[in-house]
Amino acid sequence: MAGFLDEIEPLKQTALAELKAAPDVALLEQTKGAWIGPNGKFTALMKQLGTLSKEEKPAAGKLINATKVELEAALASRREELELKAALPKEPTDFTLPGRRRALGKLHPLTQVTDDIVRAFRKIGFAVADGPEIEDEYHCFDALNTPADHPARDSQDTFYLNTTDKRLLRTHTSSVQIRVMEKQPPPVRIIVPGRVYRRDNADATHNPTFHQIEGLYVDKNVTVGDLKGTVEFVFRELMGSDVKIRFRPHYFSYTEPSYEIDFTNALVKKMGKDWLEIAGCGMVHPQVFENVGYDPEVWTGWAFGFGIERIAMLRYGINDIRLFYENDVRFLKQF
Repeated sequence: MAGFLDEIEPLKQTALAELKAAPDVALLEQTKGAWIGPNGKFTALMKQLGTLSKEEKPAAGKLINATKVELEAALASRREELELKAALPKEPTDFTLPGRRRALGKLHPLTQVTDDIVRAFRKIGFAVADGPEIEDEYHCFDALNTPADHPARDSQDTFYLNTTDKRLLRTHTSSVQIRVMEKQPPPVRIIVPGRVYRRDNADATHNPTFHQIEGLYVDKNVTVGDLKGTVEFVFRELMGSDVKIRFRPHYFSYTEPSYEIDFTNALVKKMGKDWLEIAGCGMVHPQVFENVGYDPEVWTGWAFGFGIERIAMLRYGINDIRLFYENDVRFLKQF
């Protein structure tokens, strides 16, 4: 027994030395196999346990297992060192060199406008939320207090994927507001940019697919004044400091009271108009809060949404929305 145990420590020291000296991962794996692989020296040593007496086996087995654990730890440590070394650049990096520039391509104008909108909202503490483009009727309509006979739910307005479970392509990003409120207790302060779909291509300002951004703010004592202040700030960030905003009474099923937002600035005047409708908004309907489990006696909030293409068309003087989707390089390279 004593001679058997005396062999373990010298073998362990030799194995540790070889593992630490392995110059690359391939040789490290070979060293591993030579010691703790199926035919390794320590594996063979464990097979000799059968020759020991019943009294000697526990102590010998415990020592061999402890040694094997130590070797496996040394193996993992050396493998990490070698993998890190392999990942490092072969030659030193000169950090004084100028940075690389994108050789080809630019951001799409809709992406540029979306980034600007998100940047404006982030300045006042809004987070970006996202959700599925393929929706169900509950999140797209029912939870938003839109009745079953509402025209927006008709197949002439909405793209339904089938007739069994009524899955559909979302008609607005308001469905994400519901999903966020279902998972998150108030307060909530989010914006939701994304692609939406409607059966609408009547003229050069409408397209069956377009982009929309929604804002939602829920907290205690939120008022229409908070809504108007936010709208004015965002549109001045996007369209210039000369922007003026006005609210007109309107109807949306998921807000009460509801408003249409008109704005004016030099661009609108240049078009020969005094005011231009740009967005819809309102205070979140109490029924919507009840649908997501918020107490409408405690929490109030507002929501508003507008089309990103509309902003881009105004900003860049574009009169046909279809230009954004034709992938004509002659058009896109202007931005």
